[in-house]
Amino acid sequence: MKKSVLLLFALVGAIVLAACQPQTVEVTRVVTETVTETEQVEVTRVITETETVTETVTETVVQTQRGQGDQLTFFLWQAPSNVMPYLSGGTKEQETSAIVIEPLARYNPQGEMFPVLAQEIPTLENGGFAADFMSITWKLKEGLLWSDGTPVTSADVIFTYEFCSNPDTGCTQNDLFSDVSDMEAVDDLTIKINFAAPTPFPYKPFISYASPIIQKAQWENCVGANAIGCTEESFKPIGTGPYMVTEFLPNDSVLYDINPNYRDPNKPYFSSVFLKGGGDAEAAARAVLETGESDYSWNLQVAPEVLAQMALSGKGAVQSARATSLERIVINFTNPDPALGDNRSEYMDGNNPHPFLSDINVRKALSMAIDRTTLTNFGYAGSGLPTCNYVPGPPAFVSTANDPCPQDIEGAKALLDEAGIVDTDGDGIREKDGIPLRLVYQTSTNAVRQGYQAFIKQWWAEIGVETELRNIDAAVYFGGDVASPDTYGKFYTDVEMYTSGAAGQDFASLLSNYTCENISGAVNNWFGGNVPRYCNPEYDDLLAQLNAEGDQIKRQELVKALNDHLIQNYVVLPLTYRGSVSGFSNRVLGGRINPWDSELWNIADWTASSG
Repeated sequence: MKKSVLLLFALVGAIVLAACQPQTVEVTRVVTETVTETEQVEVTRVITETETVTETVTETVVQTQRGQGDQLTFFLWQAPSNVMPYLSGGTKEQETSAIVIEPLARYNPQGEMFPVLAQEIPTLENGGFAADFMSITWKLKEGLLWSDGTPVTSADVIFTYEFCSNPDTGCTQNDLFSDVSDMEAVDDLTIKINFAAPTPFPYKPFISYASPIIQKAQWENCVGANAIGCTEESFKPIGTGPYMVTEFLPNDSVLYDINPNYRDPNKPYFSSVFLKGGGDAEAAARAVLETGESDYSWNLQVAPEVLAQMALSGKGAVQSARATSLERIVINFTNPDPALGDNRSEYMDGNNPHPFLSDINVRKALSMAIDRTTLTNFGYAGSGLPTCNYVPGPPAFVSTANDPCPQDIEGAKALLDEAGIVDTDGDGIREKDGIPLRLVYQTSTNAVRQGYQAFIKQWWAEIGVETELRNIDAAVYFGGDVASPDTYGKFYTDVEMYTSGAAGQDFASLLSNYTCENISGAVNNWFGGNVPRYCNPEYDDLLAQLNAEGDQIKRQELVKALNDHLIQNYVVLPLTYRGSVSGFSNRVLGGRINPWDSELWNIADWTASSG
């Protein structure tokens, strides 16, 4: 047992004390003034379209008072559909809610965990994490209040678990609680989480912006099937963060005012936040970098040369950093034929397979036809890398078994020929068992993504696959409206494309998205993490091994094995290892992009450069 404890401490230390791979934040800014901060950052000064130099500059943060500043303005081109990450699968809802509802702990930009509502991070060393790996005990900070003035207690934490683990709730983050057997309130501030089996990595529940604490008093009538009807609660959640929602228009805008009961009496500096949603990524970038209308814009999927030109205006900075975000194509393993009615894209215990994507030869040929380098240079030059892996970073977790993955059009054709998937009627489209290889390929509306679609459609045509392209407004595509047929979770097409990554360095939760129990469908309001509807007991067994393993080196090897399973079975087709790219106004001090957690992770510390 002593050896196991030492091995596990190495794992816990890698998360709590130091990142596996510290992230360097790159800031693209045209500046003439000297700026400051208590930490050093890298600032890339744009000289021409082709030449850059890097220098270290500093900023000085001035002591401020709560509400001293004016209104912050945000432009998120992917507008939020609610302010409740448990009832939406989109990052946009997680970001929107991050300044209102908070977790026990977060990750900083280096991937290190730090306490938020908790007094400290429980570890083996301080006794908070049990030596038998069967429980972890968290203690809330004293004096925490909800924005309505009532105390935060252990009952709220336990209720959050009960809300999300109820299968009828349709909680999008239920996999974070899959290892938990029960929770108990030791006292009003102490929560003991008991695990069903030894759990070497206990930092899944209530960590990062994906798993915040919600107020029991507000949500207790919204558990189970009632959750979907709790719109007022999901539009204006009562929270502990620096701001609270005062006005919310779904898929349009959010107005936040200062939480009068926020735990730091001198923060936040800015008096309010107005978030405008909609438009496109170029408009969001322009609002920060060129016109100065906005202080912050997120997820700037804009052609690199366009972004660099905008930065020359000198109104703002582009920050980027890489963690685990992957732009990928997801394969639908079920039949999305509209004629199936309620059974469309439903797994049905494996009895509703896709008519030709269930054939690995077709999936492999689609992957072989793609030129990942061309795509990445087009859409993410300078901030992205072509990749062959589902887990693209940090390096210690990255498999080399799938490299290289160059484009091979002729090889893809030969593979399909050998499999007997050929064009029998001369129309240029191959058939499998008499069914033409015609695909519908969907993603969100965005110039870079439409560029990716155009390239891929052409390459697939070269191997005899016809592709219909669809793009959907991001607010709808990544939204939580169960009545909409166009969400990525419904997946009513053959293939689709989007980006996601791990919350912090918890790869077990990321990889659990492909287990049989997490298949997305009507049973969970299409909020299940397993969007491709893939089910393989071998994969589930590998994940169980990862969840039970305490040795860091062995965990890394298991992550690689799970990655290889997904890649070599062509469950997902990785395209680009993306950096997070966002824009910050020059008038804002303290904004630091965070690829491991919410980019608004330290908004309470933001101040204005004018003082």
